[in-house]
Amino acid sequence: MLVLTRRIGESVLIGDEIEVTVLDVKGDSIRVGIKAPRETRIQRSEIVRAVEDENVSAAASGADAIVAALARRHDANP
Repeated sequence: MLVLTRRIGESVLIGDEIEVTVLDVKGDSIRVGIKAPRETRIQRSEIVRAVEDENVSAAASGADAIVAALARRHDANP
């Protein structure tokens, strides 16, 4: 991981097309602005992880429901 110190108004370039600018600092929070091509996906990592975790949980619940339904079907029609 590259660690940089930037002040309000200063930027970091990522490749040729992405610019991240520090807009504001308040306590332990910062606001950043990101200039990137419209087709570039920009997502908050904690949201992506939360969605992934929820998808894994839902898939596991769905698999459990399928197994339970198959077991009930088997018990009803031995």
